[in-house]
Amino acid sequence: MTENIRAILVDWLVSIHAKFKLLPETLFITINLVDRFLSVAEISKDKIQLCGVAALLIATKYEEIYPPMIKDFIFVSNKAFTRENVLQMEREMIFALEFQICETSSFRFLERYWKIAKGDHVLFYLG
Repeated sequence: MTENIRAILVDWLVSIHAKFKLLPETLFITINLVDRFLSVAEISKDKIQLCGVAALLIATKYEEIYPPMIKDFIFVSNKAFTRENVLQMEREMIFALEFQICETSSFRFLERYWKIAKGDHVLFYLG
């Protein structure tokens, strides 16, 4: 996958994420799943969007209280694939990643760093 294709996919996922008003963590997990899956599996160019949808579906199930339904993901992708396609890609991703859905995220680091940095008790050493 080229940088441009990945950039288009991430941009599309960000817009879908915003459309459904999902949690920030969901987007981080989604991109992480896509990157990790594509590093261990080779998929054709025409299944890149399907990969993104499956990753978003997994991330919403993991992070959201009320995740969107599969039909919602199919609708926002202009019905480019079927429910069975989404479920098959979801299975492929989960098995390829050996059920390791979540890894340490930069989002959690930034979230904790922000909480610490807001406090008055933080001293920074400048060398």
